[in-house]
Parts: sequence; C-alpha cells; structure tokens
Amino acid sequence: MWGVALTAMVVVGITHWLYRWWNPKCNGNLPPGSMGWPLLGETLHFFAPNPTWDTPPFVKERIKRYGSIFRTSLVGRPVVVSTDSDLNYIIFQQEGQLFQSWYPDSFTEVFGRQNVGSLHGYMYKYLKNMVLYLFGPESLKKMLHEVEHVAAINLQKWAAQDSVELKEATANMIFDLTAKKLISYDPEKSSENLRENFVAFIQGLISFPLDIPGTAYHKCLEGRRKAMTMLKSMLEERRAKPREVKSDFFDYLLEELERGDSILTEAIALDLMFVLLFASFETTSLAITVAVKLLKENPRVLQALTEEHESILRNRENTESGLTWKEYKSMTFTFQLINETVRLANIVPGVFRKALKDIKFKDYTIPAGWAVMVCPPAVHLNPDNYKDPLEFNPWRWERMDQKGASKNFMAFGGGMRFCVGTDFTKLQMAVFLHCLVTKYRWRLVGGGEIVRTPGLQFPNGFHVEITEKDDTDTNPRQ
Repeated sequence: MWGVALTAMVVVGITHWLYRWWNPKCNGNLPPGSMGWPLLGETLHFFAPNPTWDTPPFVKERIKRYGSIFRTSLVGRPVVVSTDSDLNYIIFQQEGQLFQSWYPDSFTEVFGRQNVGSLHGYMYKYLKNMVLYLFGPESLKKMLHEVEHVAAINLQKWAAQDSVELKEATANMIFDLTAKKLISYDPEKSSENLRENFVAFIQGLISFPLDIPGTAYHKCLEGRRKAMTMLKSMLEERRAKPREVKSDFFDYLLEELERGDSILTEAIALDLMFVLLFASFETTSLAITVAVKLLKENPRVLQALTEEHESILRNRENTESGLTWKEYKSMTFTFQLINETVRLANIVPGVFRKALKDIKFKDYTIPAGWAVMVCPPAVHLNPDNYKDPLEFNPWRWERMDQKGASKNFMAFGGGMRFCVGTDFTKLQMAVFLHCLVTKYRWRLVGGGEIVRTPGLQFPNGFHVEITEKDDTDTNPRQ
C-alpha cells in the first residue's frame, strides 16, 4: 500500500515538474516554441552541423513554425530567440535598462567570471575606454605600417612553400602581432607557446559544455588554465621588474593596477588580456579566410578589388613607400567587400542578453531573468533585408549604410556594446587583401568546405598555393 502511494507521489511530482518545464510561468503570453526535454532542452539540435552559408536549420525551421520570435531551452536555460529586426534594435539600444549582456555559464567559465562581456555599467565603460587606447583610430594610424609589413613578410614566406593552410597561418600572423602589442610576446624568445593554448581553447569554445576529460569543452578549459597561468606569470615578472618606458598594453594595465584609487583588479585585468588575445585574431583570421575563398569563387569581385588596389599603387608619388592612412581610407570597394564577407559569413552565430524585467513586445512577454539570443544570420540572410541574400555581392553596399550597426546589420554587434575591435579587424583585412591582390595569385589545393556547429569552421582547412605575380600577370581572374 505504502509502495503504491509512494509511486503515485513520484509520478505526480515528475508530471508536475514536466508540466512546469514545458509550460513556464509568465505574466502574459510567452513567445511560441518548445522547451525540449528537461535540462537538455533543444541543445543537441542547436549544435547540429550545417554545411551551408544559409540560416542554421535549427533557427530556420522554427521561424517557419513559430515566426520571427520563439522560445526554446539551451544548456538548461530558457531562451527567447529573436530574428526580428525591431526587437533586436530594442535589445541593443536598451543595454542596462531593459536588457544586459549575458552569456551561458559555459561561456563564463571559458572567458572568466570577470571578463568584459560579463561586466556592466561604469565598469564596462571603463574597460571599453581602456581598450580604445589600444584599438582606437589614433593607435591604428601608428600601427598601419607595421600591419602592412607583417602581411607582406608572411605572404612572401607562404609563397615560398608548396601550400599553406590559410586560416591557421593568418591566425598565427595576427596573434603574433597582437600579442606583441599587448604583452610584448615574442614566440621566438618564449620558452612556452602561448598560441597553442588558444588552439585548444578555440576547438571547444562553441561545443557541448561537458567538462569530462577527452571532450572538446574540457580541452578548452585546460587551454584557458594554461594561458592564464602564463599571463599571471608575465604580470608578476613585470611587477618585479617594472619598465622605465611603457611599451605595451600590459604596461598600461599595470600602471592602472598600481594606482591607489583604481577600480581595476588583477582578476579583471588578466581576464581582459585573455579576451583581447582571443578576440583580436580568431574572428579576423576566419573573416580573411572566408574573403579569400569568396574572391576565388567570384572572379568579377576579385577583378574589381584588384583594380582598386592597383589604382592606389599607380597614383602613389613614391612607388616604394608603404600605405598611407589616406590611401587606406580611400578603399571604398574593399570596405564594401568586408561588410559583405562578414554579412554572409556570420562568424558570430548568436548574441546573448538577459531580460532585467518583464518586457512586452507585440503580443508577447519576455519574462524577467530569461536569456535572449539575437540571431544575426537570420537577419543577414533574410530576403526582405537583402535581395538574393546568399549571393556574394559587395556592390549591394553602394546603396546601404556601411558605418556601424543598423537594424539589419549586426556583424559587429550593436548599441553600447558595439565591438571596439571593429576598426582593427577592418584594418587587418583591408591591408592583407591589399598585399595579396597586388602581388600574388592563389589557387585552392585542399579543403575549403565550411560547416557551422553553430560557429563557422573549415573542418578540412583551407589549403592554398600562393605564387608571386610577374610583370605580365594582369588578369586576376586566372
């Protein structure tokens, strides 16, 4: 008898729990959707591979079924997914009022609990201004010649090889340059390879968050731990032997830490350095590789890009001088191509926020505390926003706003958290493409396929043979 009663109570309890999972409380109408299985939610569907440029099937199927706003559950968290341009605009513009930056616990573990993406209000603005010290326009003007020199030297080195895996090669190139600016890191002189830790980190960043030895996520956390140990050791060395002349961003951070009235802590400083090292090279190397792939597949675009950059060389008084800031700013078609590349690539598959209060939008209510995921691919690949959205067409940007973010373009975020490294990314891409199309030609010799899981990857690499142009080589279509 007692066994029957106990069984009945367990069944009732589980039934009630399932009902509450599938029917969350809300002071209004929740967006339509499915919460999937308890705890797991629809996480496996979200991470399912997609080998196309198109909007991920997970999102596309639910837009067709539920509309531009729907609910789901990812890694145990209720989430409202927005593919609605108007709601996205409100989310970005109401930072700190209706929404605030938020990432799943798995991301926070990877990037650090004191990382810039998890900080708010005055602290976030304070760190943002610090980063602009490194990546602001005045610093980039001074960096231009060095960026060009690094690109030229590396392309020359790659051209002497049978082939090069472009994604990894450009990642190394940008990492070494950025690490030099941030921490005066020189891979030739260091006893440890800092970049190797980020390779392990990247492989598990957008993976199922299972911290078990052997999983990609576990390797990711191990990579973070090793990288943070190196950064902390460098910071302690700097403190023990301070430099008379400040020469990198680490010196700047250390100066802030030593100020008696500073709000900066060592933990925040180290997490900031870690995020900057990662963000500065990973997305940019992906964007460069995608651009080179799309250029080879679209000869007309390559022709137009080459003509723009050869025109810069022809109009230069001193043919031996390097790029000037004026020449860089004149690269109109190049900036159109960069915008079109990042629109189509959708390197960032989702931008997360958290609702600070119950928020009513149209007929729906987003409950306080729920996560909200803005889905850039669904906006960038919507035919209502972009004609023939899967076509690589830089000329479409002649008629569109190219500056900053808009309701229909959020490749670099939006609102107060618009990516502070955007100008650095564009500089790296434009200068690399300038060096590439004016002096070299290339052909694909292996790999090149893309897959999203949901982040963009080249699972078999992107292997190219790069050869130097001769004086008679005037046809970039070949």
